[in-house]
Formats: sequence, structure tokens, C-alpha cells
Amino acid sequence: MFLLFLSYIAITLFHRTKTHINLPPGPSLLTLIRNASELGKLKPQHLLAKYSKIYGPIMHLKLGQITTFVISSPEIAQQVLQTHDLFLSDRTIPQAVAVLDHQHFSLPFMPACDLWRDLKKICKNHLFSSKTLDASYQLRCNKLQDFLCDIDRSSKRGEAVDIGRAAFKTTLNFLSNTFFSMDFANSAGETDEYKDIIENLVRVIGTPNLVDFFPALRMFDPQGIKGISTTYLEKLLQIIDSYTTNRLKLRESENYILKDDMLDMLLNISQDNGQKMDNIKIKHLFLDLFVAGTDTTSYTIERAMAELIHNPHVMTKAKEELEQVIGIGNTIDESDITKLPYLQAIVKETLRLHPSAPLLLPRKARIDVKICGYTIPQGSQILVNEWAMGRNPSIWDNPNMFFPERFLGSEINFKGQYFQFTPFGGGRRMCPGMPLAIRMLHTMLGSLINSFDWKKENIDRDIDQPLRAIPIRVNKL
Repeated sequence: MFLLFLSYIAITLFHRTKTHINLPPGPSLLTLIRNASELGKLKPQHLLAKYSKIYGPIMHLKLGQITTFVISSPEIAQQVLQTHDLFLSDRTIPQAVAVLDHQHFSLPFMPACDLWRDLKKICKNHLFSSKTLDASYQLRCNKLQDFLCDIDRSSKRGEAVDIGRAAFKTTLNFLSNTFFSMDFANSAGETDEYKDIIENLVRVIGTPNLVDFFPALRMFDPQGIKGISTTYLEKLLQIIDSYTTNRLKLRESENYILKDDMLDMLLNISQDNGQKMDNIKIKHLFLDLFVAGTDTTSYTIERAMAELIHNPHVMTKAKEELEQVIGIGNTIDESDITKLPYLQAIVKETLRLHPSAPLLLPRKARIDVKICGYTIPQGSQILVNEWAMGRNPSIWDNPNMFFPERFLGSEINFKGQYFQFTPFGGGRRMCPGMPLAIRMLHTMLGSLINSFDWKKENIDRDIDQPLRAIPIRVNKL
């Protein structure tokens, strides 16, 4: 498919349009065609990192009708995420998102319009505020205990655990309880069903699509991406709609008792101001939160555990900290996180090496913007290569080494203020669910470390492959 993609470029854009705009350097069309085989072997962030070493930390590519700029240094990332954030905060919308009217309601992808500002404010002041998350704390505690009980059953049988799958189920139920006060996945079959839906959505949204580069092909959908995306988006919207519709019926009863979950909160907001938050907007918002929250959190837990198993000295140090602070074998409480600096460092180091959104989400220029003497033309796409910055030896000592100690005593945090480390993005487009994600990541990972010893099922498997490991329950002292 990549060869088809580049062949089409060659046919339609062999002679690039001349322009007097001062653009940064970048690989020519012929260079991309000559290295077409690399596109099939390397992930986009890896290939773009390779090119940035040749063309510099701000690089220009012209693919089809999309002009793209790739940013690979903290200094220029700051220009995009902070200095010119107001003018570079729109989105390019892939065809995979522009189905079932989702592009009009999707918080991550809609332009920085009035609705986007309203949804962002609702997320910040209501859904993900400390008060709201504290209110749903006990629900997450219950799901964490379920998670550890599942792992314990595997331990007693001496079975290996698929860490990514187990983390996905728990994350899904964390979110479904925070949103709806109920489990979505009660069985292996339900877990696999949701995992299939969400993984397919993430895959098609991230797949290079000819239609996005050549809109004239939109009516043909040559890669079938629109059809696949429609199928899975519709499935998830129908599931969410069934819960929201049922809740609306329950709320009609005089005896209904409000729940401490996000659905009742949003329905209350909807009643107070129906224009800002109606049932359609609620469904699409929950869809985005489920897709983003489950995929990124379960991926990070899996990568963190893989690194810890491959680096037993780090695992030992983490266990020592947990034993001293909360006692061996005990479950991590959300209030314990601030007392566990080494656990926090492990999470940061995992996100540095394995960002769940390695190119963040693409931004779009609202007007012409000058950066480092170059012009970013209106309508251009901007990618921030978070993966490349995390592996850059001029920013980090021994960047390919898993070394959480680099964050001990450091002020670097997740809040988008340190542009060499922005795994949740920065500026206006920073991930609104970060406060919940941070709680889930630390409690899940810390409890896995403190409650079990771990043995990799197959020591020959590569660290980037799905992780299967055998848990051995540790006894409380």
C-alpha cells in the first residue's frame, strides 16, 4: 500500500509547485520514492526522526495536497505548543474521523471553535477536576482490586498473563465506572470485543490514507478506511447510546438517586444549558474518551512492565520504595502517588521512551506563521515528533537506556511546560484526560510491582512485542 501511495504521488506531483515562501529543508519527492521500501519497514516516527538528522529539527514535506512540517527539537516545539499556540491549534481531520458526523463533535479533532472551548471547559472544570475524580475514587479502587484478583488467579495456576489485555480490561472498567458506574467488560469475550473495536479504530485513524492526501479519491475510498472506521465507530456509539438512553429513562423516576459519575454530571449540564451539551455531544465525547483512555493507558502499562522485567535492578529499586512507603504486598492508593518519587520516575521514563502518541496529534495553521525564519503557510499540518525528542542524545544522556533516575530531583512534569517531554501534548490542545490517566497509571503499575514478582514467559521475545509474564504473589508482611 505504501508503494501504491508513493506511485500515485509520483504520477500526480512529479513536478512540485514552485513557491516564493521560505520553507525549511526536507526530503524531495524523488528521495521519498527512492526510499519507498523504508516506509514499509519503519514506523512513521522512526522514519521522520531519521530524516530530521539530515534536514534539521524543522523539516518540510509535501505529500499530495498536504504540506507538512515536522518538529524534532524542544526549542521549536515550544514555538508550536506555546508561542504560536493560538494560531497553530486547529486540526487536520483524517477521513477515518470524518464519518457519522464525528468530526463535528470530536474534542481531539474539531477546530478550536466555540463548541471545542465549551467541551474543553466542561472537561477541565467538571469531568476531570480533582473534586470529580475524588468523588469517583472508590469505584476505581474496586476495579483495581478486581484487576489484582484476576492476576492472583493466574498466579495460583502458574499461568502467564497477557499484560496489555489485562490492563485494557481494567482501564476499560476504570473508565466505564467513572463514566457510567458500571463495568463494560465482565468476561474475556467482552474484553476482546471492546479491545477489537478500539484497536481497529486506533489503527485506521493512524493509517496513512490516500484520500487524506488526494481528496479527489474520497468517493472511491481505495483503502477501505472509511468503511472500516464507520463500522467500528457505529458499534461503539450504539453501545454508549444504550447506556445514555437507559439513564435518561431512569432519571424520569421520582425516586431516582443521582450517581457520582460523569454521565449524570453531563446530563445535569445538559438540562441547565441544552445547547452546550445535548445527548449527541455526550455520546461522541464519551467515544473519544474511551478510545483515547483505554488504548494509551493499557499500552503504557504494558511497556512499563516490559522495561521493568528487562531491567530487574529497576524493578528491585521500585519494590524497595513501595515496601518502605506502603508495605510489601499492599495496593497503591491514589493518595500514595506523591510519596513515591521512584514510581513516578518509572512512569515518566516509560512515556519518554514509549510515548503512546509518538507524533502527538497533527496541528493545523490557521494563518501564516513565522518560525525560525521559515514560513508555516495557512492550512499546513504540523507534527511534533515526541518519540524523536525522547531518543535525542543532545537532550538526554544515554537516551535509549531505561533509566528512571534521570527524573529523580528533576522538575520535569507532564503538564506541557517542559518541551523535551510532552507525552500528553501542550498548550490549548493538551490531553484533557491527563489527571485521570496519571491516577490510573500509577495505581495500576505500582500495585502490579508491589503485589507480585514477575517472570517473563519467553525470554527471547523482543521488548516491543506483546508482553506475557507469569505473576508470583508476594505475601504481605
